[in-house]
Amino acid sequence: MKYTFPENFWWGSAASGPQTEGAADVDGRKPSIWDYWYTKEPGRFFNGVGPANTSNFYYQYKEDIALMKETGHNSFRTSIQWSRLIPDGIGEVNPKAVDFYNRVIDEMIAQGVTPFMNLYHFDMPMSMQEKGGFESREVIDAYATFAETCFKLFGDRVKHWFTFNEPIVPVEAGYLYDMHYPNVVDFKRAVQVAFGTTLAHAKAVKAYHGLKQDGKIGIILNLTPSYPRSQNEADLRAAHLADLIFNRSFLDPVTLGEFPKDLVELLREKNFLPEYTEEDLVTIKENIIDILGVNYYQPRRVKAKEYMPHPDAPFVPEHLFDNYEMPYRKMNPYRGWEIYEKAIYDIAINIRDNYNNMPFFISENGMGVEGEDHYRNHEGYIEDTYRIDFIKSHLQWLHKAISEGSNCQGYHLWTFMDCWSWANAYKNRYGLVEVNLDDNYKRTVKASGKWYKTLASENGFEA
Repeated sequence: MKYTFPENFWWGSAASGPQTEGAADVDGRKPSIWDYWYTKEPGRFFNGVGPANTSNFYYQYKEDIALMKETGHNSFRTSIQWSRLIPDGIGEVNPKAVDFYNRVIDEMIAQGVTPFMNLYHFDMPMSMQEKGGFESREVIDAYATFAETCFKLFGDRVKHWFTFNEPIVPVEAGYLYDMHYPNVVDFKRAVQVAFGTTLAHAKAVKAYHGLKQDGKIGIILNLTPSYPRSQNEADLRAAHLADLIFNRSFLDPVTLGEFPKDLVELLREKNFLPEYTEEDLVTIKENIIDILGVNYYQPRRVKAKEYMPHPDAPFVPEHLFDNYEMPYRKMNPYRGWEIYEKAIYDIAINIRDNYNNMPFFISENGMGVEGEDHYRNHEGYIEDTYRIDFIKSHLQWLHKAISEGSNCQGYHLWTFMDCWSWANAYKNRYGLVEVNLDDNYKRTVKASGKWYKTLASENGFEA
């Protein structure tokens, strides 16, 4: 069967500045929380590999953008690093950063690759974290200024903007589960950070629309459907609560302008409501997005609690439900994640039915694999047929959703080339293009990259 996608469909991939640029202490850039944390606790980073060099995009961007064209990209998302553009978080703009991002944007356009620009990818400038991060009004306003600065500098050419990538992740990882700096475990502070992030997002949307630059602004959310173990009422309730906390906490305010009533009641009942003003709620309500980016990797499966948590333990979302490992599920053994393709269809239909059929695109989807060198063929490139199969099987479900009226406008893979990741360094590789760290960051297109070119040029595939 031939799966053909709509005309002008976005085929491309996604990355981020802090995971690809490198040059962490070059040309005026100042530390983000990652640079700082690595100096304090390098043992918390896989194999002790920190964020200093990553994939060398800062120096090899021309080669990389040519490879984007070679692998069929008509669009590509990366991010502007706040700590590079405005090194102190507020105040002076770094002219060397402006020059770098101008060169990247101009090169993409010259190669026929539409730039999608994200403004925040987990990379809080350390100077801003010291002021309280998104718990701080000063930092919320500084972020809005950073966003408006980007629009004014680059908005004549960049017409697809995104305020945050996966804003729930810094909330979970930094303020609940001790996975990212600042390593806080405090649900009330996590809620305040989430609210502050939502308000910062809304202020950026307001600034963008106020400039009337003839583009679109959105946000990138990692939507993870919550599937109940069974149709038992307690399991259904568990799935509803997980969905409120991990999906709808951001999805509802950015698309509908309001937080879910059930979530507000839950926070009120447990005395976790954030500090806010009525003006904040108006700002959020009046500044909804134009387009939604959806990152999807794996489902969340939950069941009713088996045992009640210790009364003195700090509250975490799992006090309301248990995670559930479905027997005989399909797994990516390298990442420890379930592969469940139908969820991408369920997300699309949910947006169609419950979020005004908001225009959206798949902004990340991908498969991380360890030890890809084992799959190198006699021609010297990696024969990653498993990645091709992964993409195809997800696209089949996405195609079904589009055929049923879902307003999906594109598919971006994570990621273009192998990149550094926050906790795993280079352990799991996701790229269409291999990066050889032992050979001056040499780039080699994988089998998936060659196939992706065909996918994009034919606007679909046979299966």
